[in-house]
Amino acid sequence: MLMDTQTIRSTMTDVSPRKTGAPVVLENLTRQFGTAKALDGFTLNIAPGEFVALLGPSGCGKTTALRVLAGFERPDIGRVTVDGHDVVHVPAQKRDMGMVFQSYSLFPNMSARDNVAFGLQLRHQRSAPRRARADELLDLVGLSEHTTKYPHQLSGGQQQRVALARALAIEPRVLLLDEPLSALDAKVRAELRDQIRALQQRLMITTVFVTHDQEEALSMADRVCVMSRGRAEQIATPAELYSKPSTEFVAQFVGISSRVAVERNGDSVGLFGREVKIRGDVPQGTESLDALLRPEDVDVIVAPTGLGIITHKSFLGATTRLEVGIAGASVKADILSSGADVFELGTRVDLVANARDVLVTASRPTI
Repeated sequence: MLMDTQTIRSTMTDVSPRKTGAPVVLENLTRQFGTAKALDGFTLNIAPGEFVALLGPSGCGKTTALRVLAGFERPDIGRVTVDGHDVVHVPAQKRDMGMVFQSYSLFPNMSARDNVAFGLQLRHQRSAPRRARADELLDLVGLSEHTTKYPHQLSGGQQQRVALARALAIEPRVLLLDEPLSALDAKVRAELRDQIRALQQRLMITTVFVTHDQEEALSMADRVCVMSRGRAEQIATPAELYSKPSTEFVAQFVGISSRVAVERNGDSVGLFGREVKIRGDVPQGTESLDALLRPEDVDVIVAPTGLGIITHKSFLGATTRLEVGIAGASVKADILSSGADVFELGTRVDLVANARDVLVTASRPTI
């Protein structure tokens, strides 16, 4: 069974951080594999002790960026500095970084304790203190009763916590997490991400977390870097990223957005009978515009002569998501489930925009 986050926090009071996190700068990184550019001028500044998530679809460059930072890849162009020192030519094992992989990568012939202590053994630490440190960290991640077990005797979540303890054992100033939760079931994944965040906040290790899961990124990170085609599309706090996406790609990738054709009127657009301010820039040379709306940007009102019709209804717990066909568009809207009974399929409705501002983009051709 996983320890709850409160227990983790109380356990951590006995484990004092030995170092503070280091500032990290990835500057104008380019990495090419044949004709494909995995990184294309990628730049990211990370503050000491900050938790930053690299988020994006497969092939966007996020894992390559992590591998360049770790020292497993060397950039064709660009610099990597840790605490002000350029480490591009420093071997991975000398970069003072801990790494947790998606596949756990535990030694099958070693116990949990010996797996955690392995890095300390390579650093020639004496047996007694390294065993004590391994036990301390296994207790920290809630595995004090499993120190002598081998990986095959542990669940996936337990194996991942052993891998995390092993990464922390060497007291790194930078912690790198490469999709460490993707192989776990949903409940264990949710619990473990809370524990990782609690540990990181207590120890204040500079942390870079790679994921394609927006929920993980938004719930764990101080800032999220959304990547596309080897570049940073937007770097922002989770709240800003969701509520103020700066590009169409970010709006579509983070959260759910509906596209609605709108007409521009100066710095506003007409949206369901209201004038709503345009957020950011309007695409140059564009005559036809679409507004990108979150499900919470519109209210739904039952109206016998309404212009919209309920085409789909999904129960999500406290909220219910409606899809409304209106003016050639399909608009998603979230309502409280307690009031969802009146919105049956086929019900006529009107939509009312409640957004303070909206992101607009060039209209897509109708297929």
